[in-house]
Amino acid sequence: MNNSVELKIEGKTYTLPIIIGSQDEKAIDIRTLRNETGYITIDSGYGNTGSCQSSITYIDGEKGILRYRGIPVEVLAEKSTFVETSYLLIYGHLPTKSELSDFSNKLRYHSLIHEDMLHFYDGYPSTAHPMAILSSMVCSLSAYYTDSLDPKDLEQVEHLIPRVLSKLRTIAAYSFKKSIGQPVIYPKNSLSYCENFLHMMFAVPSEPYEINPEAVAALNMLLILHADHEQNCSTSTVRLVGSSDANLFASIAAGVCALWGPKHGGANQSVVEMLVEIEKNGRDVNAALKAAKDKNSTFRLMGFGHRVYKNYDPRAKVIKAACDNLLNKLKKKDPLLDIARKLEEAALSDSYFVERKLFPNVDFYSGIMYRALGIPKNMYTVMFSLGRLPGWIAHWREMHFDNDDRIGRPRQIYTGETLQEYRPIGDRN
Repeated sequence: MNNSVELKIEGKTYTLPIIIGSQDEKAIDIRTLRNETGYITIDSGYGNTGSCQSSITYIDGEKGILRYRGIPVEVLAEKSTFVETSYLLIYGHLPTKSELSDFSNKLRYHSLIHEDMLHFYDGYPSTAHPMAILSSMVCSLSAYYTDSLDPKDLEQVEHLIPRVLSKLRTIAAYSFKKSIGQPVIYPKNSLSYCENFLHMMFAVPSEPYEINPEAVAALNMLLILHADHEQNCSTSTVRLVGSSDANLFASIAAGVCALWGPKHGGANQSVVEMLVEIEKNGRDVNAALKAAKDKNSTFRLMGFGHRVYKNYDPRAKVIKAACDNLLNKLKKKDPLLDIARKLEEAALSDSYFVERKLFPNVDFYSGIMYRALGIPKNMYTVMFSLGRLPGWIAHWREMHFDNDDRIGRPRQIYTGETLQEYRPIGDRN
């Protein structure tokens, strides 16, 4: 195969190199295009633009493949823990027993946030969305670790990573407690990462709290499935903000804000709200599908289709099986799960959705699992943030130790007014 392509512009021929990834993905390198030709490329939403080369996550949307550092996500969801998967994403390999023990201990002993930060919560109204609190509190952490903010100092970065992973979990749990008017519950060093989160979320000072191992296993799986998804909106945001050499806290806070949008991290909440609407309307899934196909209807089928996947989302397969298993083990019945199953079955037998490759995605069943765990709707996007955190960190770290580390600066094609004269205000109509 040729390792370059020729581009003809205005009678001149330019040679552009081809880059081939380890999975035979191919890209035309246009980094010199503007300097050599005066042209740029336009790609709204960057759907065909590679912003970097990365060794973290591989996706094949046509085949429904998702791998972290070469390991299929469904294998990690079955056999790994969130902490182990986080280590894999950030450091590039599965940890040894001693590496995992050391990493877990750091997460345990960095779980507390500075006591002064508890007063910050008092400044938020009870109606504040937990994502608003999460983003601002994460950014505020930078004020307490001023000696660890240099993204080019490897020692500082390695010291900061477990702090960010651990403290964001604590901030998230405290945000929930604030929203329901309960006192915060301090973390326990004797508990694992997911056990500690559930403890801080649901324990109260007035009575003992027993951690359900089935809930812990389900939470581990959910966080693993959300841990990374290559250059999505929030991860690209973390990279773009980080490319200015912004510190890790600021970059992660930006990722949280990007994830907050309903087109990104808010989708699982939208799925649950859709299922509730269908339940109120008599559980008629056929009517819902008919409305989804009607261009004049305001109803939207949430949880189907994906920007990348043109096949069944591999994460959705795992969650679908785990959702039923969790509800059985917790001895809970959720009518929304029955509606979701019927909706999926009907959609996948409808040519309209099949021809458009609108298969269930990771958001379709995840909200039902969060409901089963007792997590309210306004915390679903926070849970997504908690899961995506190791991916954000991994990309931020990889970017800063890349030889091609450049500040992000997209171009544009200007479509505004041409040169105009300034008119004094008295001469303006």
